[in-house]
Amino acid sequence: MRVLLIEDEKDLARVIKKGLEEEGYSVDVAHDGEEGLYMAENYEADVIILDILLPVMDGLSVLREMRRSGIKTPVLLLTAKGDVSDRIKGLDTGADDYLAKPFDFGELLARIRALLRRARDVKEPIIRIGDLEVDTVSHEVRRGGKEIHLTAREYAILEYLAYNAGRVVSRTELIEHVYDESFDMDSNIIDVYIAYLRRKVDKGFGRPLIHTVRGAGYMLKERREG
Repeated sequence: MRVLLIEDEKDLARVIKKGLEEEGYSVDVAHDGEEGLYMAENYEADVIILDILLPVMDGLSVLREMRRSGIKTPVLLLTAKGDVSDRIKGLDTGADDYLAKPFDFGELLARIRALLRRARDVKEPIIRIGDLEVDTVSHEVRRGGKEIHLTAREYAILEYLAYNAGRVVSRTELIEHVYDESFDMDSNIIDVYIAYLRRKVDKGFGRPLIHTVRGAGYMLKERREG
């Protein structure tokens, strides 16, 4: 999953970026509101973490412009501790959640996961497709009760397909949501990782769950016979 972090405190931004990347997220960073708005308008993101106190353009103004331009990406506001008025204004402007500084990194992760589930109408942290289970908290994957060991990138791709189960996901969309803005869009790396996933997730389990839709992309779905 891809996160846009708009935070002017560079040390804090560096810590958040590193922590999120260690959890398998792809992270783009902007250090002022104007740059953040530009990135929100021009790059796909699954969640936006937005600080209220930003230079050039404050966070609430960024949020207001994002919603005016039709960007529906879930937004998690970072606010000063005890500043209730900013939280109220943020929620009224279109934020989906808020977190007061200083915060526990574990809580940040939990709130991001909750926003991702809410955006895709997923009620539980474990996504099930047939006998496949994808645990979005522990990043454990099982099929038929058997644990499947995946690399961080393999998991990221499978998780995105799981969140979009039953829908065709193009190679471009996978790149946009699993890699950051610096990635080469012409790369065939997605096809390579899909091949890895098929060997681990489908091989030896009977019916395949990962399907190729020729000319369109890939879909994670249980297809029943008859």
